[in-house]
Amino acid sequence: MAGVTIATAPLPTTPDVAAAPPGEVRRNRLWPILIVLAGVTYFLLPLAATFWWSLRAVRDELSFRAYQLILSDPVAIRAFTESVVNAVAAIFVSLLIIVPTAYWVTLRVPKMRPVIEFITLLPFVIPAVVLVFGLIRLYSRPPLLFTSTYGSTRVLLICAYAALSFPYMYRSVDNGLRAIDVRSLTEAAQSLGASWRTIIGRVIFPNLRVALLSGSLLTFAIVIGELTVALYMGQHTFAPYMSDLVRQKVYEPAALTIVAFGITWAAMGGISFATRSRNRIKR
Repeated sequence: MAGVTIATAPLPTTPDVAAAPPGEVRRNRLWPILIVLAGVTYFLLPLAATFWWSLRAVRDELSFRAYQLILSDPVAIRAFTESVVNAVAAIFVSLLIIVPTAYWVTLRVPKMRPVIEFITLLPFVIPAVVLVFGLIRLYSRPPLLFTSTYGSTRVLLICAYAALSFPYMYRSVDNGLRAIDVRSLTEAAQSLGASWRTIIGRVIFPNLRVALLSGSLLTFAIVIGELTVALYMGQHTFAPYMSDLVRQKVYEPAALTIVAFGITWAAMGGISFATRSRNRIKR
């Protein structure tokens, strides 16, 4: 029986990654480091310049005189505290609206997601000046009179801030809902006799902790630095106070910027640390 010879085509070869020249490997590692350094420099250099300027309150001397003046000013403390309270209230209102809405859209009516996304994007389309004048015109007459007192106007301001947070909060919550099996969690909770309130409060919210933290931090940053709506509503918050201080002082605004930056980042770090610690305890 004659032997049969089978001709086989040579298999395609793939380049050996490990055989790359050392110079090319170093360049590939260098680019990410350079990008990170450029981003850190872009972020920290203005902050360092602001801090240096805040130390020049005393002629020919570096001192913390500007910080002493700011921290001893009760108006500054009251303005920042009011902004923090407004931010927390706006986050609470936004979560009450966004989480049930996004959950219901994901579970029952996924075809409505483009409509909800368009509605939540409206704060990007409508300028803040147009928004605040529309709110004042609508809620400055009976039966919707909300601008008669400082407290009622503040409630209107918090609702406006909650609306401004919708683009960030909805996308954070929506991404978090897409990362979990909402339908299976809901069916499992219903099989155990849980009500809709229990499902949202004790099943959906804990599984969206990271997404809610991300949206809350963005909302917090927006409220702390928002000027237009607070200014036209006559609210004594942090941004209008900073605007007045810039026109009157030289070094104190820089010191107040550093203090507010440190407090804000400390609050964010505390929330993040508390969330991670709670996750570790549960595990």
